Amino acid sequence: MNKVYPDAASALAGIVKDGQTIAVGGFGLCGIPEALILALRDSGVTGLTAISNNAGVDDFGLGQLLTTRQIKKMISSYVGENKEFARQYLAGELELEFTPQGTLAEKLRAGGAGIPAFFTKTGVGTIVAEGKEVREFDGEQYVMERSLVADVSLVKAYMADRAGNLVFRKTARNFNPNVAQAGKITVVEVEKLVEVGEIDPDQVHLPSIFVHRIVVNPTPEKRIEQRTVRPN
Repeated sequence: MNKVYPDAASALAGIVKDGQTIAVGGFGLCGIPEALILALRDSGVTGLTAISNNAGVDDFGLGQLLTTRQIKKMISSYVGENKEFARQYLAGELELEFTPQGTLAEKLRAGGAGIPAFFTKTGVGTIVAEGKEVREFDGEQYVMERSLVADVSLVKAYMADRAGNLVFRKTARNFNPNVAQAGKITVVEVEKLVEVGEIDPDQVHLPSIFVHRIVVNPTPEKRIEQRTVRPN
């Protein structure tokens, strides 16, 4: 099976549709599949539910899809860097399911592992637990969280071989492995593509079984979310 596609648009062709749930890797602007996000915007699909730690910034990352009103709901843990995100939510134009960051990671991991739900102490006694089952284990209260499975997952990795075995680079690893596992179809954007056998099996961060399509973007912009420098 040839998993490698010539560009981001062709990698999404035939698999993205209106009303889908799309999971997107990244943390802030670190490790986001920027070419795939741009191609998703240009595809024109609407009514999306986006699962992502955050929504980028106003003019980059998933923020671009908020500007074009292609996202109807966000499942996120943080919205602080995106003014349009906040404006749409406060105006009632965007649905938002706030999820604690660790819980969001586990919901994706569990979804990829075929686990439909799990119990966690995080959120007990807060609005996070409203409407959810709370159960006692060993004298402690736990809230039940449903796992997450996406119709399509968009992932950024540093390197892949042609089979789809992935290597992530440092903190860009963040949510990407869990997002990849949670997708019914997973599309990966990489900076470097090598032949099968060139990656040491001990260095594979995510095996090829989770990867369906690959696109190479050798020169990503890698924008810095907040540039902080030391004064002279």
